[in-house]
Amino acid sequence: MMRCISSFILAFISLNCLAQVDSAKSFKLSGYVESYFSYDFSKPINNEKPDYTYNYKKHNQLNVNLAFVKGSYQTKRLRSNLALMIGTYAKYNLSAEPNWAKPLLEANVGYKPFEQHEFWIDAGVMPSHIGFESAIGSDCWNLTRSILAENSPYYESGIKFNYTSKNQDLYVAFHVLNGWQKIVFTKGDEKPSIGLQVNYKPTNKLTLNYSNFVGNISVDGRNALRIFHNLYAIYDASAKLSLIMGFDIGTQKTPDTRRAVWYTPVIISKIKLTEKSRIAGRLEFYIDKQQAMIATSTPNGYQTFGASINYDHQISPKVMCRAELKNYSSRDPIFQYEQSSKYQTTGTMALIVKL
Repeated sequence: MMRCISSFILAFISLNCLAQVDSAKSFKLSGYVESYFSYDFSKPINNEKPDYTYNYKKHNQLNVNLAFVKGSYQTKRLRSNLALMIGTYAKYNLSAEPNWAKPLLEANVGYKPFEQHEFWIDAGVMPSHIGFESAIGSDCWNLTRSILAENSPYYESGIKFNYTSKNQDLYVAFHVLNGWQKIVFTKGDEKPSIGLQVNYKPTNKLTLNYSNFVGNISVDGRNALRIFHNLYAIYDASAKLSLIMGFDIGTQKTPDTRRAVWYTPVIISKIKLTEKSRIAGRLEFYIDKQQAMIATSTPNGYQTFGASINYDHQISPKVMCRAELKNYSSRDPIFQYEQSSKYQTTGTMALIVKL
């Protein structure tokens, strides 16, 4: 692991130097490193957070959550992205992918067929069209991801047909996908899935988004139809205060089982303290009684309330440090330590470098 990280850092520095002398405006090289230390106060035996957690997974260790180098090419009618990554996020979130696909954060190409309209056709491995959080920590208001984000796709592969209006207040995309967070089809699961995203900005202070997913997934060797809806609003109440309100709901059914339903509301607030510092808080409630998404083997399934608060400081334009305290409280004792517990409290620190 350390050899891999060292090689990555050397490539990261080399690419950054090359990017500074590259005169081609259509080509851009960038990089990102997010290191972290996270501590679970209940001290998990195997030094890992629960199975449904994919970011900041390791307990009581200094580690790299996500690091990548990315090359982007852009002209008026052609664009492409290739980003290769390492880190604990890649190790755990892409564990089901074939080995050749596990380093892929992005690998896509897009074409604009009509010169006068912002209509693009993109294909390949892309960031997910679902949710307001991404795998890249610096793009998220909170240090750790919500339960909502950890249990919906961070990435997808397929074809995307997308349109942006001239004044950029409306974005619409239709997706034909390989499945629910999949780079390649698996045996017996070759039918494509579909997804829709509509993002509308009625004012410069308000963003409204609806995204969905419809497709078959494999559940214990059987096909199950999953239908998932993601809604959120982002509101900039003032120059210092911003809010996100989100709600996800999903259903899933196999031919011989009754329909399972899960849903989750979340609210996030962000307050700008100074030009270089901010705080953010999150309240969330994830309800999955029938354990369609998160298996607990307990009578009431997964019903967990989460609260977190984090502080961010921008040390320089390219360096940010973050700290967060988070608590989960569940109806059943689902957190497995020396004894099962209904509660989990973690503290996490991260240092982010962007080049």
